[in-house]
Amino acid sequence: MDKLDLTIKEHLLRGTVIPAHPLALDAKRNIDEQRQRRLTRYYLATGAGGIAVGVHSTQFEIRDPKINLLETVLQWAAEEVERFEKKAPFVKIAGICGPTEQALTEASLARKYGYDMGLLSMGGLQGMTEEDIIKRTRMVAQVIPVFGFYLQPSVGGRVFSYDFWREFAEIENVEAIKCASFNRYQTLDVMRAVAHSSRRMDIAMYTGNDDNIVADLLTPYRFNVDNNPVEIGFRGGLLGHWAVWTHKAVELMAEIQHYRSQKTAGRADDLLARGIQITDVNAALFDPGHGFHGCIPGIHEVLRRQELLVGRWCLNPDEDLSPGQLEEIDRVYNAYPHLHDDLFVKDFLVENG
Repeated sequence: MDKLDLTIKEHLLRGTVIPAHPLALDAKRNIDEQRQRRLTRYYLATGAGGIAVGVHSTQFEIRDPKINLLETVLQWAAEEVERFEKKAPFVKIAGICGPTEQALTEASLARKYGYDMGLLSMGGLQGMTEEDIIKRTRMVAQVIPVFGFYLQPSVGGRVFSYDFWREFAEIENVEAIKCASFNRYQTLDVMRAVAHSSRRMDIAMYTGNDDNIVADLLTPYRFNVDNNPVEIGFRGGLLGHWAVWTHKAVELMAEIQHYRSQKTAGRADDLLARGIQITDVNAALFDPGHGFHGCIPGIHEVLRRQELLVGRWCLNPDEDLSPGQLEEIDRVYNAYPHLHDDLFVKDFLVENG
């Protein structure tokens, strides 16, 4: 069993920004190598603490045998990380999904390219019982350290019981969990389960709740465990939302960590108010009003405006912005100029055009 490097483990437990890596395509919907690699370099330059590649934002169609891009995107991202002169630890996370056999194959592929962890999706497994999925997790954890993933039902996930997460947290080599349930009750189930587990101090909890980012990162979760007070919280975020305006996300994370250590009076109100603004932006990008149909094109549209991408094309030609979504993106772009990192990107492109 390959264990997580201790430096990376400490890095995750301190908390960091991990963007979910998009896919750069040209007008013919072929992968654009120059921009795909440059996008990885952008995340590195922002000061983000890692990237997640081959995940939802990278488009699940990359696994289609006719498209066959999973290995390509994993390889290119790993090469760019290796070339970059890093001043701090940087975690490489590969998306892993599908039934057990597929998940094991993808875990081995991630290991081939030096990925530290696998973000193990629970999506598309409606035919498996919770116990089946626990067994699948144990098997994948024998190949690569696991970053668990609670995916919301509206985009292919399912609701899991408290007992499932309680057992999940005890699995050796599960080192982190991303909670993207987009639901406070289900989020609470995961946090309570981890708090009651024997591995509560080992598992780094990361928010994937793009609709509640700042509140998640500020909230202490306190429980009575065997008549003793236990407090846990989200250490950082692994987010599709952080695929855009990433430099500002890094600054936000630093502010939140400073608040956690200092508890400066008045700062919580300011952070929470900004959190509502970020949720407003997320609603425009992720398109919840249309069942998240325009989520990936929404991310692409911002990257296109910044000239990190040349278009918002997806592998699926039917995947584009929903009616009214472009106007919503215009609105939030103009309403919250302090949230975007256009000037940073402009300088980045001068050096990386």
